Amino acid sequence: MRFLVGGYSADSGGIATGIGVLIAGEPESGSAGGPLALVGEAVSASSPSWVTWNERTDVAYATLEAEGTVQAFRRVGAERFAPLGDPVEAGEAVCHAAVSPDGSTLVATCWGDGRVVRYPLAADGRIGRPSFAPAAVDPAAPGAPTEAVSGVEAAAAEVGIDLAALGLGGRGDAGLFGGRGLDGVGGVDLFGGAGADAVGGVGGGALFGGAGGGALFGGAGGGALFGGVRGGGGVGGVDGTGDAGGDAEAAAFPGPGAERERVSRAHQTVFLSGGLVATSDLGFDLVRFWRLVDGKLRPLHDVVLPYGSGPRHMVWHPSGHLYVVTEYSCEVFVLAPDASGRWRLVSGTPLGAGTLPGDSAAELAASRDSGFLYAGVRGSNTIAVVAVRGAGETLSPVALVEAGVDWPRHHRVVRDTLLIAGERSDDVVSLTLDIRSGIPGRVRHRAPAPSPTCLTPFV
Repeated sequence: MRFLVGGYSADSGGIATGIGVLIAGEPESGSAGGPLALVGEAVSASSPSWVTWNERTDVAYATLEAEGTVQAFRRVGAERFAPLGDPVEAGEAVCHAAVSPDGSTLVATCWGDGRVVRYPLAADGRIGRPSFAPAAVDPAAPGAPTEAVSGVEAAAAEVGIDLAALGLGGRGDAGLFGGRGLDGVGGVDLFGGAGADAVGGVGGGALFGGAGGGALFGGAGGGALFGGVRGGGGVGGVDGTGDAGGDAEAAAFPGPGAERERVSRAHQTVFLSGGLVATSDLGFDLVRFWRLVDGKLRPLHDVVLPYGSGPRHMVWHPSGHLYVVTEYSCEVFVLAPDASGRWRLVSGTPLGAGTLPGDSAAELAASRDSGFLYAGVRGSNTIAVVAVRGAGETLSPVALVEAGVDWPRHHRVVRDTLLIAGERSDDVVSLTLDIRSGIPGRVRHRAPAPSPTCLTPFV
């Protein structure tokens, strides 16, 4: 099976010089369990950190992260590509792009400035003029719309907490976000944090954090419903790190215990059914929902995840649920639409008790039968296995296994094989998945690959 390999080049601190071609097993096979070999370069490109494939037109699209552009490449041979038009403007540190199911639209997301950009695609796959979607609004900022906390309200309702009864219906004395941008001193601290001295904060009963007490989604100790497995402060004990691999991200988050700057950082796009589109905003803790109308992205509503969790990548499940892995808190959250079609936060789980301070989650992928989720954890360099329970609304951690690489930036499930890109070890490995338990085995095959950040199958 053939894969396009995205990577970082010298302008992003890597050693790749373009989009590579990886063969797993036989090139024409639909299985990837055989030996791995990097057979060359499909095309030269500058830090093509993400590559997506449009099988309708035999065109690949790459995010040239350091340049802030996207570019199309048409296939000119079995394993060779050539530029199709010039690079097109996207935004600072563009890190992901996705093609709509009908092949008519490309949506790019930008880590550096939070841009979500829509492009029309011509019949031959050429990229059209960009259209920039409305910018995200930080739900923790003073004056943010009250309706932005819909996900929080839903999570509170799940455990019988009446926010209105607590005086949390508006933005008055109650510090909804724990004094991080709002006045949380002496108020009800829904998200924990050391700034508040009433409910929540250190030792309090914070809904989404706190260093102790009955936290719903985290906390370093106490009766945490979803967390309580990592170090103190914030969701699941977010510790202030979470470099996604690039030098810019490493510089943005100075280390354990440090407060992150609240900056919009769009990270991924997933196309849902009925023209719906979901994008993640890692910096503002948002999953944003859109509809494609007349060639433009029309915003519908946002779902707010716990403060500081950092929603990164998503998987749309056959059950209709949307699973979101959080880079900073190392958790997976479950979103689902209600009867009116509005998406809500349903549940969540930590990736496992073995995650370490300083870890940051990366990719999320589902097993072939959709019964398990696999999350890459950078730092401890593991793969978290999470089981999907019930009708898809419940998740439970199963295991943490060694990834076999340094800094597992991206991974791909192909039948019973898990392929993992090790960004800092400059290699790609394959692990066999146990179909019954869902747990990956040890490394079976390995191939060198320069600063790999993305694995994209193409036929």
